[in-house]
Amino acid sequence: MSSKPRLFSGMQPSAESLHIGNYIGALLQWKELQSTHDAIFCIVDLHAITVAQEPAALRENTRRTAAQYIAAGIDPQVSTLFVQSHVAAHPQLAWVLNTITGFGEASRMTQFKDKAAKQGADTASVGLFAYPTLMAADILLYNAVAVPVGDDQKQHVELTRDLANRFNTRFGATFAMPEPLILKETARIYDIQNPASKMSKSAESAAGVVWLLDEPSVTAKKIKSAVTDAGREVRYDVAEKPGVSNLLTIFSVLSDRSISSLEVDYQGRGYGDFKKDLADVVVETFAPIRERTRELLDDPAELDRVLASNADRAAAIADATLANVYDRIGLLPKG
Repeated sequence: MSSKPRLFSGMQPSAESLHIGNYIGALLQWKELQSTHDAIFCIVDLHAITVAQEPAALRENTRRTAAQYIAAGIDPQVSTLFVQSHVAAHPQLAWVLNTITGFGEASRMTQFKDKAAKQGADTASVGLFAYPTLMAADILLYNAVAVPVGDDQKQHVELTRDLANRFNTRFGATFAMPEPLILKETARIYDIQNPASKMSKSAESAAGVVWLLDEPSVTAKKIKSAVTDAGREVRYDVAEKPGVSNLLTIFSVLSDRSISSLEVDYQGRGYGDFKKDLADVVVETFAPIRERTRELLDDPAELDRVLASNADRAAAIADATLANVYDRIGLLPKG
């Protein structure tokens, strides 16, 4: 067993390509964390089906998401990288957790309220309502103590802690107590056409989303067409210049340079030079990821083998946890 603290995180396979927000907001930090933690990363396809999916697209997007994880630096020999539905213990533990979750506390989850409001309460699924308990199961199955999340998922980790404590109090010490590992503030990337909104796979317009697998010419055009403001000064000021500030964040992270040094470099030069240079940096960063992703997708049998092997590693941990849970709550073991 690894002496490193265990970490769990995941991402939905809800698009053909990940975007620059996923890369900066999650993958870059996951890549660093896998050297300091016993890292378990999951493509959460069961979460994806809480909203309607086209079956063939879901299957393809799951492979493509896994390939992009690996291409971006998640090493499946160092970390455990697997597909959620390949480990049956996830929905099994989720059901147990459902039985100790109050309807009221589940109703207070802001993500469900937001999504239900968009879809209409009558069409929102029970699966969407129970999404947080499945997320809790994902984390608790592996006794993860660190859960890298953005601010929008912190409430779900707090529910996970409540459920772990409730179970431990009622049935005896079973689960480790997870802590949210809030991702760096610089990791929040906004839509480059609407910098008031976080970049999202489900954005209303594709023009504001920079995809990892886009052709270089498409990526460059999007960056050069990004919203700035009426002035010409390249300066970080979220309140007054949200578009420029978002682009400065991207430039800073990908070039490993401070925002202040970029402000000095582009003083008096205007947005044209700034966006052209940023486009070059983004294209250069994504080129090897696109190439490696294509190589992995060209051999789906090998990719599936890697995922299956990693799922076996994950299941060895998850099944032991689930057996302990079943024993503690009094379910009759199979003879």
